[in-house]
Amino acid sequence: MRPLCCVGIAIIYVKPLKIKTVDTLSYKTVSLNKATVNKEWVVIDATDLPLGRLASRVALVLRGKNKPGFTPHVDCGDNVIVINAEKVALKGDKMESRVYTRYTGYPGGQRFTTPKEILAKRPAELVRRSVKGMLPKTRLGEKILHNLHVYAGPEHPHQAQNPREIKLNEI
Repeated sequence: MRPLCCVGIAIIYVKPLKIKTVDTLSYKTVSLNKATVNKEWVVIDATDLPLGRLASRVALVLRGKNKPGFTPHVDCGDNVIVINAEKVALKGDKMESRVYTRYTGYPGGQRFTTPKEILAKRPAELVRRSVKGMLPKTRLGEKILHNLHVYAGPEHPHQAQNPREIKLNEI
């Protein structure tokens, strides 16, 4: 220890500072762009899964929030294939009581449908509409929705992409 100064009889001592060096390379923030994104193909089986839980997990994978390099302004999510959309579950009386509203664009053109009617006509539309509601309402959200492929049955035409099957709880 070195004396800082002498004032009369009292001498004040100061301890030397210990400086730790930090490896700054480990703290770099990774920001992905279109060229550095690693997009994969995944398959999710919707059999007996609750619609809302399925849609929120699918939206999470579509955005890429399950990846460590998530960048909010870039489409860094995976391509998602949802099969067996006709077997999705809605608990309670939601099949008849829930109402989806759309508008044709003409006066008096407000139309109402229930999930039961949608499942009868186009089962894949119910899952697609639920996922769309959980994505951002921007141009990026529209682009991300193109990475979603929903099929009513167990078959899909994307075998050439070698998709890996994931469970809802693994996400």
